Amino acid sequence: MSVTTPSKAPVTPRKGETEREGIQLLVAIVAIMWLVEIVNALDSQRLDGDGIYPRSVGHLWGIFTAPFLHVGFPHLIDNTIPLVVMGAIIALRGAARLAILTLIVIVIGGLGTWLIGPSHSVTVGASGLVFGYASYLLARGFFDHSRLELLIGVVVAVIWGGALLSSLVPHYGVSWQGHVSGAIGGVVAAWWLAQRDAAKRSPGTAVAAR
Repeated sequence: MSVTTPSKAPVTPRKGETEREGIQLLVAIVAIMWLVEIVNALDSQRLDGDGIYPRSVGHLWGIFTAPFLHVGFPHLIDNTIPLVVMGAIIALRGAARLAILTLIVIVIGGLGTWLIGPSHSVTVGASGLVFGYASYLLARGFFDHSRLELLIGVVVAVIWGGALLSSLVPHYGVSWQGHVSGAIGGVVAAWWLAQRDAAKRSPGTAVAAR
């Protein structure tokens, strides 16, 4: 006998719990950056050599370490402020979304930097992640068809747009390649997460038992 029943709806966590978990993850990410920089400063910035070496297969792992390394505390502070502000907006949607977004931006942004970065250079810093968060906030409203998210994107553009655009202009010692690659990662994440959310909102899938 075959029986078809609708699948059970997933248990949705409470909004307050979701927001708290997202903020906790953001705090953990920033805390790791600061702890690493403290160790780096005590070790005469030797960890800076663990960043991204363009087209070096032997240093491909630097894609995952570079966002947590900075060339001194001023560099870290410059990245921390926008990272916390934009990250907090994203974190209100939960830890899972923040984690997925962060991973996508790190991988795509890091690979992009690894592919197009200048030879004989090392790239470190969370600015690619900052650009990824910014482009995600700017793009998600278009993919989600949400007026509120579009408005948030406009606010982000007004506050940070000038600084972000100026960082795309080539400057000595500044990786515009990392910024562009991180921004691409944010747009890709916005599209993918919107597709995932749309799939979750679709009717439950029937389960057949034989």
